[in-house]
Amino acid sequence: MIEMTNRRTFLNRSTVGIGALALQRQLLAGNIPEGIKMAGSPKAKRVIFLCMAGGPSHLETLDHKPTLAKMHGQAMPESITKGQPIAQLQGNKALKCLGPQWDFIKQGQSGQEISSQLPFIGKMADDIAIVRSMTTKQINHDPAHTFMNCGTQISGRPCMGSWIQYGLGSETKDLPGYVVLSSVGGGQSQPIASRQWHSGFLPSKYQGVHFHSKGDPVLYVGNPKGVGRADQRQVIDAVNGLNTIRNGLVDDPEIATKISQYEMAFRMQASVPELVDLKGESKETLEMYGATPGDGSFASNCLLARRLAERGVRFIQLYHRGWDHHGGVKNGVATTAKLVDQASWALVNDLKQRGMLEDTLVIWGGEFGRTPMSQGGGKNPGRDHHIKGFSLWMAGGGIKGGVTHGATDDFGYNAVQDVVTVHDLHATMLHLLGINHEKFSYKFQGLDMRLTGVEGGVKVIKNILT
Repeated sequence: MIEMTNRRTFLNRSTVGIGALALQRQLLAGNIPEGIKMAGSPKAKRVIFLCMAGGPSHLETLDHKPTLAKMHGQAMPESITKGQPIAQLQGNKALKCLGPQWDFIKQGQSGQEISSQLPFIGKMADDIAIVRSMTTKQINHDPAHTFMNCGTQISGRPCMGSWIQYGLGSETKDLPGYVVLSSVGGGQSQPIASRQWHSGFLPSKYQGVHFHSKGDPVLYVGNPKGVGRADQRQVIDAVNGLNTIRNGLVDDPEIATKISQYEMAFRMQASVPELVDLKGESKETLEMYGATPGDGSFASNCLLARRLAERGVRFIQLYHRGWDHHGGVKNGVATTAKLVDQASWALVNDLKQRGMLEDTLVIWGGEFGRTPMSQGGGKNPGRDHHIKGFSLWMAGGGIKGGVTHGATDDFGYNAVQDVVTVHDLHATMLHLLGINHEKFSYKFQGLDMRLTGVEGGVKVIKNILT
């Protein structure tokens, strides 16, 4: 009876026929599924995505625009803005150019131009590829995050971390394969909904787990007073036994997920305290990150990200909420940059020193950029949301360092050279993980759904690859 139940459950989990049955076998073996391993040998084993939530201004960080500086205070050419989506500035007849508020410095042997407010990131100019021609389709924060995470603005679809978990499985048995951390500071911060790390129509075992930056990382994972580990083991065995019997009757993959989640929670009771105990980290390492253990900062989260990567977590996502500078963009960028600059460099440098950068893909960027036009005016102007051109950087995991891809126009408004879409970014990420995005799908409501969409024209950004 037990053998029959397991067989039925296994076949039900496959959900999409013989091809998915082979996929499930590969997942259980801990290998990349043969049906999607179509992009050559993977260069990356894991992804750390540093999400600069709120939309950092590319014009004060990664995209130098001397022409915009010369046009400061003058009218923005109508030929550029007419009929374009410009968020809250729509209908404003006095669109004035706002020149870059900080100087840019040529860094490294590559001479990449990076803002003076990112001195630490500037130190690794030869290790990063800067993409200056990003575009997106959503101009408000929540749908823009959804589009960046899921490749669609439709809520309820799987996020990229869940897709990667589904395709590659996890290298850890004691921690979730997809972990999210968050911090805040430096400017207006928008909330981040938990659906941004949801598994959507994929089985729920692939969704991300949000670790709290202060206090207990995972709520209620500890035992109540008076309950020992042996007692907890008995409870879990009893609950899982009942769930197994029920699953033998209804063949529900979500029941199988519950069984695995109980087991994971039990293992996390030991693995999570060890993860967040930084006593083993040297004083030099803490100083390199600028981290104070337990303070909930981006710096501490970056250090935890390295520790998660060491322990086999497949996808690690760090949100820093504080880049929404509708006013006071000059001081706002400076303040927020100080909270993330050193730790971003430290993470890449630490991974490099430990021999992990070569198979860890690090991505740094926001959900959109900011307008070249001033918002608010006065002595402390800001910038509005902007989707037609913005910047991010990538490092490690098969990325060629010291290169710049694409460009915006002289005003930093439109991406005009080697334009990159969110789908292109996802395709490149999957490619580096050894996955051909065109062959990587999940059947849902009769359609073969993909992270990179089904409309075609998606491309891997090949000239930033090693």
